[in-house]
Amino acid sequence: MAISSEQAPSVETEVTRDERAADTPTGKDTQTGADTPTGAAPDPKRWMALLVLLVAAFMDMLDGTIANVAAPAIQHGIGGGYSVIQWVLVGYQLSFALMLILGGRLGDIHGRKKVFLIGVAGFTLASLGAGLAQEPWQLVASRMVQGAFAGIMVPQILAIIHVTFSAKERAGAFAMYGGVSGIAAAVGMGAGGPLAEWDLFGLDWRLIFLINIPVGILGLIYAPRVIRESKAPHALKLDVRGVALATVGLLMLIFPLLQGRELGWPVWGFVSMALSIPVLAGFVLWQKRKIALDGSPLIELALFKIRSFSSGLGVNLAFYIGIGMFNIGWTIYMQVGLGWSPMRAGLTSLPFCIGAFLTSSMAMVVLVPKFGRKVLQAGAGVTIAGALTFLWAAGHYGSGISSWNLVVPMLLVGLGFGLIAAPLPQIVISEVPVKDAGSASGVVHTNGQLGFAIGGALVSVVFFAGLAGNTGTAIDDQSAQLRKDLVASAQLTPGEVDATVTAYRQCAVDRVQEKDPSAVPASCAAPALRSEKAAPVLATYAKDATGTSFARSLQTTLWVFGGVVVVAFLLMLAIPRQMRLEAPEEEDASPAEDAGTAPAARVS
Repeated sequence: MAISSEQAPSVETEVTRDERAADTPTGKDTQTGADTPTGAAPDPKRWMALLVLLVAAFMDMLDGTIANVAAPAIQHGIGGGYSVIQWVLVGYQLSFALMLILGGRLGDIHGRKKVFLIGVAGFTLASLGAGLAQEPWQLVASRMVQGAFAGIMVPQILAIIHVTFSAKERAGAFAMYGGVSGIAAAVGMGAGGPLAEWDLFGLDWRLIFLINIPVGILGLIYAPRVIRESKAPHALKLDVRGVALATVGLLMLIFPLLQGRELGWPVWGFVSMALSIPVLAGFVLWQKRKIALDGSPLIELALFKIRSFSSGLGVNLAFYIGIGMFNIGWTIYMQVGLGWSPMRAGLTSLPFCIGAFLTSSMAMVVLVPKFGRKVLQAGAGVTIAGALTFLWAAGHYGSGISSWNLVVPMLLVGLGFGLIAAPLPQIVISEVPVKDAGSASGVVHTNGQLGFAIGGALVSVVFFAGLAGNTGTAIDDQSAQLRKDLVASAQLTPGEVDATVTAYRQCAVDRVQEKDPSAVPASCAAPALRSEKAAPVLATYAKDATGTSFARSLQTTLWVFGGVVVVAFLLMLAIPRQMRLEAPEEEDASPAEDAGTAPAARVS
């Protein structure tokens, strides 16, 4: 393994290793997977390296969510239609998801540190391009490039943590990673609004991208100094055909999920998703053949025989389907249904942030070693309790709900999120061979992205499918009192009242069916709605009807969200009961006696 002069003081040379190996018990080198003395000194710069990795993870997660909140400001500033903003958001997610598996394997082949630096550099330059964009197409292109380099960068983070830390320390490192990821997502939701509204330095929405520049530069300066290079111990070749099959299959599956509602769920979308199955099946068959040909598949299929890996992926997928539904559902409810500003909606998410921080900081270090998978199950229970509390609050307070009414629900969901999100990455790859750490990390992140995409698609079906009906019902419930107020306050005749109420109902129903929240349907220009006397009355009733109808749709979404978390809870039963986080003294230590317990991860 090549070692730079900067790393030399803290890394033993291969000659030294060979000399010591002659009379020292051997284990597995956490850097290369090759035999090395179990007494080898740990990398003294590993905690500084972790700091750099966590900052990169925070930057990626922040950028993935902050743009969602600031989307209205971006659309106003850059111009273009609603489709432009959709591509600013979807383009990032799509390119990110498609690059994750390839990015992970590139790290195994060419060196995780090297590929990580390439990812950081590309992400930083793409952020600069997004911040300086003058035309909509420039912003969309920059976001897609940004997502692609994030897909190269992110898999290296889990892989480097996996190969840099000993088993005893790895739990703490992964706990920090899980906590940072969750907090970054929540901070993104909370910071997007203020950054766009405050217009700091006159940069408006551009600051949400330009803020990555100094962070990226610092990462490029310090990462080479503190991160030790690692790669697969045996020379691997890039599986080009596997890359093509995986990319095409995932594109056929994920793109229709991300764009389904905006495109009106066209038939070709369902055909594409159906055809993705044989394409991905062909990918699996090719991986089997590739293993037989040269042992260099894009994904090592043997990983799926590891119980903690396969069962952990199942939990990860189900959990992030639910979280995707929750994040998108409550954001739409607050900003569109209640008309809250991005800043207020973001600040309302602070209890989620606090809850995630409190539990993720101790879940992996303290709780999982003692209670095993019960920690995940407890997290699922707390999350469900939060969803039920949110459901009650939305129904009880209706359109008059306040941020304070949502403190407890958001806190509970955040607490549950931290208990699950922090341990999951460590659990999924705890027993993965070091040589496949990058590839496994790519699979984990792709799995999570797929979950988010499915969750978003379910929101389109569950939330929006019933919205028009809920709006009509809410207005029908108002009808009797509305008619009285139009006569008393607006002094309309009975005939004018009938025409006004009918036009008002049609306008409200048509408006919620628009894909672009800012679009005004033609029915809203009806002559009956132009009365200056009726307008104030209708505005008050419209606000109440919108809040009520969105609350009902959110309640339906929360029921489904709770059901998905229940599925995740049941899948958790397949995870080994206990995760032994410290490697045994001898390499041939016997596996756990309990049939429900997996063998310990082989780490020195």
